[in-house]
Amino acid sequence: MTHGTGRVGRRGVLAAGAALGGGMLLPAPRAAAAPDELVTVTPGDARYPDLVRGWNQRYVGRPEAVHVVRSTAQVATAVRQAVRAGKRITVRSGGHCWEDFVFTPDVQVVVDMSAMRDVDFDSSMNAFVVQPGAQLLDVYERLYRTWGVIVPAGMCFQVGAGGHVSGGGWGLLCRRLGLVVDHLYAVEVVVAGADGKVRTVVATREDDDPHRELWWAHTGGGGGNFGIVTRYWFRSPGASGTDPARLLPAPPPEVLVSAVSWNWSELDERSFARLVRNYADWHVRHAAPDDPATAVCSMLSLNHVSNGAVGLITHVDASVPGAARLHDEFLTEVSEGVNATRGPVTTRMGELTALPDLVTPRRLPWLQAARYLGTANPTTNDPTQKSDFKSAYMKAGFPERQLSALYRHLTREDVGNPTGSVMLSSFAGQVSAVAQDATASAHRDAAYKLAWMIWWDDPADEKDCVRWLREFYADMYADTGGVPVPNEVTDGCYVNYPDADLSSPEHNRSDTPWHDLYYKGNYRRLQRVKQTYDPGNVFRHRQSVRLPGS
Repeated sequence: MTHGTGRVGRRGVLAAGAALGGGMLLPAPRAAAAPDELVTVTPGDARYPDLVRGWNQRYVGRPEAVHVVRSTAQVATAVRQAVRAGKRITVRSGGHCWEDFVFTPDVQVVVDMSAMRDVDFDSSMNAFVVQPGAQLLDVYERLYRTWGVIVPAGMCFQVGAGGHVSGGGWGLLCRRLGLVVDHLYAVEVVVAGADGKVRTVVATREDDDPHRELWWAHTGGGGGNFGIVTRYWFRSPGASGTDPARLLPAPPPEVLVSAVSWNWSELDERSFARLVRNYADWHVRHAAPDDPATAVCSMLSLNHVSNGAVGLITHVDASVPGAARLHDEFLTEVSEGVNATRGPVTTRMGELTALPDLVTPRRLPWLQAARYLGTANPTTNDPTQKSDFKSAYMKAGFPERQLSALYRHLTREDVGNPTGSVMLSSFAGQVSAVAQDATASAHRDAAYKLAWMIWWDDPADEKDCVRWLREFYADMYADTGGVPVPNEVTDGCYVNYPDADLSSPEHNRSDTPWHDLYYKGNYRRLQRVKQTYDPGNVFRHRQSVRLPGS
């Protein structure tokens, strides 16, 4: 291990060079890093291979150095060193970026935030502080066990707060509580000025805060754009007093959770189309913020036929009156007219493993359910899997042509990968109670969203997997240039599900550029924030917010 000075002393546990009884020398341990010392890992370090890749094994970097930082001051030091030396720098929090925005061949320095994972109450800000390296399940555990509150963030336990929050942050409680950024009070960011000077800025949502626009940019503007986030503070709008238990929402004490599936062997095209249409139309009907069915959130996994089944997970706030009825009515409406038998989920659904024990709805304490579903993800700990993804927001039900495209590509026989799927997930409800420009998360009119996904471990399979995904997506949105342009039916793409193809004229043949798919009418405002806080474009990747005029 090397540190800021480049060398580490070595000492034996016994006297230097002493041997054990059998004559074997005991390996000398590494010296521990001093609390204020910047830990730097370089290619000669044994830890290097683990620190130059994220969750998607498709992308492996070759940086000169990875700084494992433990404080805001250390982040500022790492950025200052990189700026002075003219080094290309990126940042990693949880490592779940779906694209190569962190680990590209030209990146020379990576700032690794994984050691900055504190979750606490900050009385000086009267808000909860979450560091960017904190993983979501750890955030839930700490907030709920200690104060009985939560932030309505994502589902996967291993995702880091850093990128998840800055990209808007969808989760299973979004229809009841909104997006995680709807509760963001402040953000601390290390930025680099035009003169190369590095400073730390705290920006809040207060109307008189001169840095309020920097706060706004982190409510959906995406990671790696303006600087490096070192702390988030959360307090719900309208919350008052100093009692921490009243400053963020409480989750439901209990939730109803179920998982059912329909076998492909029983699904003809008519039944498949009816199932998907039912799901979409239900969300359009129940999109209003005050609809009682905001208690219901779900995910419909349209798996490739080689998987054997299509699956549905349903999650209901069990504290609302008639929760069981809401659950049953939702399943009845989704299943209406589908000539296939509902059964247990016995195959993988997208990122999620089989969940056969949930075929009968189970009433679980909220934290147990969050832990159960959040860790039911076989992709998080598989060091071989590579993947590709795409996304879309939907305002309305599917046109017939899109339903045909879904069926056609999910039943193609030239692809036999059971991990290929399209995941439909709930949106709207309290998400749509917020104006499109109140935060940088602009897709407030969407009723549900889609995520295309596929995994492989053999490099020889990559070409066919990526081709299937691209052809599927292009066919789905052939009427609008191959992408879901914002209109009466579709509403763009989710920046936390990044897709480099959106920037390519080969794949995006529309008149809508990638940034308007992610940000809609908020992009020009994000560019002005970029000009103010990162005028030298220090923080960038292939789909980062561009400086005005570039």
